[in-house]
Amino acid sequence: MKKKKQVLLYYCVEMEDVARKIASESDSIILHSINWRSFADGFPNLFINNAHDIRGQHVAFLASFSSPAVIFEQLSVIFALPRLFVASFTLVLPFFPTGTFERMEEEGDVATAFTMARIISNIPISRGGPTSLVIYDIHALQERFYFGDHVLPLFETGIPLLKQRLQQLPDSEKIVIAFPDDGAWKRFHKQLVHYPTVICTKVREGDKRIVRLKEGNPAGCHVVIVDDLVQSGGTLIECQKVLAAHGASKVSAYVTHGIFPNRSWERFLHKNDGSEKAFTYFWTTDSCPHTVKAVANNAPFEVISLAGSIADALQI
Repeated sequence: MKKKKQVLLYYCVEMEDVARKIASESDSIILHSINWRSFADGFPNLFINNAHDIRGQHVAFLASFSSPAVIFEQLSVIFALPRLFVASFTLVLPFFPTGTFERMEEEGDVATAFTMARIISNIPISRGGPTSLVIYDIHALQERFYFGDHVLPLFETGIPLLKQRLQQLPDSEKIVIAFPDDGAWKRFHKQLVHYPTVICTKVREGDKRIVRLKEGNPAGCHVVIVDDLVQSGGTLIECQKVLAAHGASKVSAYVTHGIFPNRSWERFLHKNDGSEKAFTYFWTTDSCPHTVKAVANNAPFEVISLAGSIADALQI
């Protein structure tokens, strides 16, 4: 059996809980910390602890670019670590946050996803070569080609974790996977070929976009809507209504990245007034730490941790 390499894992403040879970998955992952201080003017005053000790070691950084306010301080550390004579450097960015802004539809649009990829592509090369970049379920498939030769992107997915959870359900034999649009089907259907599938589609009627059933039969089944991310949740709610109208006995949802700006997760909560619960389960991962804290212990939400998967990725 191949011996596991020791990896020294640094992390941002938001990802501390996830980092500790990753370390608990493997004795070969050792946590190291950053002093995240600020000067009086608000600019970062950062210090990498144990900088001398990491020479010749495999080093990783667990990032969360949850808002523009925290990106600069993390990039400062990310650009500094490979220059400390480390054997290799890995950046784990579970959620690539600007992924929905990848196109220029008219002159003047700024493709921020491409801009972020260019910044990351300029991380200094370590003694071991280009930076390894671990990202989960990036939103637009073409974004994998945005990165330059100074990074080696490793695109992982949370779908195997979902499949494990589905196998634990008492009605696991009655699961049907639903995709809210053709994009989600293209992204995920090959990983879910053992399940019957339903595909929804959005059609425009006047000024409105209506969700309709395109193909498949959800009648009498526990239907799980699968997508890479959720923001307002409007599409998921409309899909649930369509699936229920076509006879689904239960509807649940899975998204790798639960973004939920403006506390939009609240619209999915189970109320205590005896009203009908639209979603039996709502699964998401811990790629967006602010959401994890917000939805903890609130039905129908259930957080599936990426920690084990990230620990495995750090050994590649």
